[in-house]
Amino acid sequence: MFTLYIGNKNYSSWSLRPWVLMKTLSIPFEERLVPFEPASSWDKFRDFSASGLVPCLHDGDTVVWDSLAIIEYLAESHGSVWPMDRATRAWARCVVSEMHSGFAALRGECPMNCGLRVHLHTLSERLQKDLRRIDEIWTEGLVNHGGPYLAGPAFGAADAFYAPVAFRARTFDLPLSQRSLDYAGRIRQLPAMREWYETALREPWRERHHEEEIAAAGTILEDHRVD
Repeated sequence: MFTLYIGNKNYSSWSLRPWVLMKTLSIPFEERLVPFEPASSWDKFRDFSASGLVPCLHDGDTVVWDSLAIIEYLAESHGSVWPMDRATRAWARCVVSEMHSGFAALRGECPMNCGLRVHLHTLSERLQKDLRRIDEIWTEGLVNHGGPYLAGPAFGAADAFYAPVAFRARTFDLPLSQRSLDYAGRIRQLPAMREWYETALREPWRERHHEEEIAAAGTILEDHRVD
């Protein structure tokens, strides 16, 4: 069986991606949650991940330590990861790769924190550009492929890679189109996403760096986490 190493569910958008894909596609795995440490988690994460980062997938002696590499590794044995149609599959791979390498403003200015509701201090031009592009991608996918998911009727890698944005949309009340907000709401209602969120709220950890990031981003209006 696969073993998936992840970080705190409240903070770790990278960990969410393979986790929600495997859960939703019923790919069996054992979860190993290793909390972030106050200064640096690199040394601790190096025990199981060559990069010192999460997520990391173990399959026997095979170790896959990058989120996109994990998705592609899973796709080799699970045909449901990517769409069957070649052109749709190419589109899905493009938008997954774009998320994997881009959207720096969204990551930096809207750090993931599932349990909070935050009013951003500012909507920078860089952030607005990222949000316009996400709106464009989601609209294109839903319209061209028929929905309810980005590449058609089935949840897949594209939805998994944009799943953290669905949480961010609620945390920061992001100005997206109604179609995109509806899509984000559908994604949050998936059983796997609900499980992730409810577990995140119960996590006892408060990691200083992540908490300072969110405080710098805006005014905290609500905290739904369990004390």
